[in-house]
Amino acid sequence: MKKVLLSILLAGVGTATFAQKSEIAEAKKAWGLYQITGASGTDVSKKLETLNAAIKRTDAAIAHEKSKNLPEAWSYRALLSSAAAMADTANLQNADAYLKVAQEAVEKSKSLDAKGSEKENIEQAQLNINNAVRNIGVLAYQKKDYKTAYEKFNQATVLNPTDTSMYLNAGIAARGLEDYPKMIDSYKKVISLNHPEAATLYEEIVSTQLTAQKDTAAAMATITEAKAKYPENINFITSETQIYLQTGDVVKAESTLQTLVAKQPGNATFQAALGNVYLQQALKIQGDMNKIDAKKVKELNAAKDKRDALVEKSVPFFNKALEIDPKNVGALENLKTIYTFKNDTKNYNDVKARLDAIQK
Repeated sequence: MKKVLLSILLAGVGTATFAQKSEIAEAKKAWGLYQITGASGTDVSKKLETLNAAIKRTDAAIAHEKSKNLPEAWSYRALLSSAAAMADTANLQNADAYLKVAQEAVEKSKSLDAKGSEKENIEQAQLNINNAVRNIGVLAYQKKDYKTAYEKFNQATVLNPTDTSMYLNAGIAARGLEDYPKMIDSYKKVISLNHPEAATLYEEIVSTQLTAQKDTAAAMATITEAKAKYPENINFITSETQIYLQTGDVVKAESTLQTLVAKQPGNATFQAALGNVYLQQALKIQGDMNKIDAKKVKELNAAKDKRDALVEKSVPFFNKALEIDPKNVGALENLKTIYTFKNDTKNYNDVKARLDAIQK
């Protein structure tokens, strides 16, 4: 009787093990057929029907004591569930559920696959997971669901920390949310990975810091960093100059404008802006002169000489701007102010006529 029992017991164990291995075999077969006939199809419901049936095979395999630690049971589970996530990316809830199963299966198969026999399957499953996450992010962004898009693109960067495109997408999604700190953090990560559009990203960060965040100090810090990497990029010098002009730091504005004029002598805007820096300094001195006691002749004369020198220094730049762009209104307006100040009727009338002709 004992032998009979032992024989039956062994037969029973052998049958169960074989049964669970057959579940894995069926899952493998289903995966092979899916790759041949289903992966490229457009009918999502049919794809999911095929994949879900195969996933149930792996459910049975990993539930049984004799097959739950077989690496292939988990690797095919990862393949099938990650493919289902790819197929159902339009349904966020379903896709996330498949992704959770796939990620758990990947980790389990990695831990069990000491011989590396499932390496190829594991890598394919990981690729599917990455692609599914990316696709969900793109679809969410297209629907203007920037929150989900940001979360998915950010998740993609965790899965692949060197994927610059996903850091960039995360930044763009954060911009859609008007979450500028997150946008800037994502952009800076892209920059740190030497993305070819790094200079453009720096420019957008500066613009955001100045216009959306109203943080001049942060913008200047970004400009300094960007100039160190891209010393020939004129846009950073231009932004720096604008900050100096807005904050009234004419000395630094003069220095950066001189650099801009030297780099692009044919730029009428830069020529006129440099002339304006000198003119504004002259007008400030004029304002200060009005506060000086008329009896202090020596002090007044010194101020007058300095004022007049700055006015004369500005004129060639306004004239150069007009040589480049005869309709540069800023240069004409400033020259009109200068000729009014100097009582130069002839030149005043000439400039006024040119302005009147433009404004008609």
